[in-house]
This record gives sequence, structure tokens and C-alpha cells, in this order.
Amino acid sequence: MLDWTDRHCRFFHRLISQHAVLYTEMVTTGALIHGDHHRFLQHMPLENPVAFQLGGSNPHDLAICAKMVEDYGYTEVNLNVGCPSDRVQNGRFGACLMAEPELVAECIAAMSQAVAIPVTVKSRIGIDERESYPELAHFIATVANAGCHTFIVHARKAWLSGLSPKQNREIPPLRYDLVYQLKKDFPQLEIIINGGITSLDQAEEMLKHVDGVMMGREAYHNPYIMADVDRRFFGSVSEPLSRHTIVALLIPYIQEQLKTEVRLNSVSRHILGLFHGEPGARGWRRYISENISKSGADENVILEALKFTIR
Repeated sequence: MLDWTDRHCRFFHRLISQHAVLYTEMVTTGALIHGDHHRFLQHMPLENPVAFQLGGSNPHDLAICAKMVEDYGYTEVNLNVGCPSDRVQNGRFGACLMAEPELVAECIAAMSQAVAIPVTVKSRIGIDERESYPELAHFIATVANAGCHTFIVHARKAWLSGLSPKQNREIPPLRYDLVYQLKKDFPQLEIIINGGITSLDQAEEMLKHVDGVMMGREAYHNPYIMADVDRRFFGSVSEPLSRHTIVALLIPYIQEQLKTEVRLNSVSRHILGLFHGEPGARGWRRYISENISKSGADENVILEALKFTIR
């Protein structure tokens, strides 16, 4: 979700679900240590629970960054060893690290010693020709022995060359059965499944086999799918907020952000899918897209776009 799940996106998603764990976009250790770390780490406490995703392979640097993450109030720090992009591989982090379980274990050990919050790993089921279940199980066991108790597993392998990141999300076949087998073989670990999950019915069925479900692009493009998560999975007795109520709660946030010279598009790009599948969804998206870049564009663009929708 690189460049997608920024702080504006997370504020919006938190309005829809109070309990779902949200994840940041992946940020490299270099960006935090040598760049403007506050820009990447700033968030509002009401966004929590939020896991901060790190990319890197140097245990010392990862420990430093994990401490930064904890100091900024995040509830979890996640090491991403599942992203297959060329840019990630060239920096020796992401999915290529699945070929080096001992190094990943060193990273996890260093991070765990530096912080009190949970340190988790997001991975694939394999890479390139390293796709057998024994290799996956060896990776999980090695990293778990270093102190990781939670694994978020994308149920596709990754091809490190020949496929784009988009193709790596679509072409390698989904193998949910391998993730289910991990839970059987490692019952003491928290195993969370990811990849191709598009409905809460599907998620509920999966929870018979694993401890949690991560939804990525479906939750971004169709964010209101999260509206029934609290009641269905966390025991909430409150009715989900309507889409129009969510917009009403978002307006003051937009007003405050515009005062700090944040551009309207920085927030509005995340809400285009709010009315996905509803009458007026196309008009909502089109009006926002056509007007956000105009001089003086403010929260009224969002309010005008609401006129295309039905209450």
C-alpha cells in the first residue's frame, strides 16, 4: 500500500471502523534515519490501533527505527518482507529477504529488544523457485524463534524478476491452504491471512482457520466494506455510521488540514470509493476529481459532490 495508507487515509478509515487494526505504508529505515522522520511518523492517537510498516535489513537501523515508531505512539511495528518491487530489492529489503530467514531473525531480535510494542512480520508464502511448504515453515520457525509471534502472510508467492508489483498481486496463484497449514503447524503463533480477500463473508470463513484477516486494496477502493467490521468481528452493538455521516465527520478534519497548507487532494483521493456500488457513485468521484485542483478548492468541493448521492 505504498503511497496509499498515509495519515489522511487512516483518519478516514478510522471513522468507518473503530477497532480494525490499520497499517501505514511501508517506510524504509533510511527515510526515517536520514530524512524528515516526523513527516513519516506523525499521526493522531485516535488513529490507533496502527501498525507501522518498516522496510530494511540492517538490524541496528531497524532497532533505531522501531524505537522511533514506539516513541510516536504506534501500537505495533511491522517488518515488511513481502513487497516484491525492484526498488525494494535493490535496497535489500522486502520479499527478497525471505531467502535469508536468519537475517530476518536477527532483525526481529534487535527490534524486539529495542521496544515493548509487538514486532510483527508481513511476508509472502515464498519467492521464485523457493515455494515449497517446508521452506515456508522453516522461514516462520526461524523468525519465530527470534521473538516474532505474529505473521501476516500474503497467500501468493512473489516473482522477484519478470513480474511487476501489480502482476505479483494477480498472477501467482493464491494458496490459502498453505497459510491454513501454518496455523495447524504453529498453533502458538498468531497467523493472519492476506491476499485476494474481497468480502466480510469470505473473511469470516477464513477465521475458522486462522487468527486474523488483512484486507488491502478492497478496503481502499471500497472503504465502506469496513462499516460492519466492528459489529461483526469485535462485538460492537453500535450501528455503523452512514456514508453521509462519515463525510460530515471528515469535513472539520479537512478544514484543519487546509489551514496547514495540506492540499485538498491529499485527503480527497482516499475517499473517492466511499460510495462504491451506490447510486451517484460516479458523479461523486467525477465531481471531486474535476474540482480538487481548481484555485481555492476547499471542503465545499466534497459537500457539492454529496449532491450526486442519495441519502
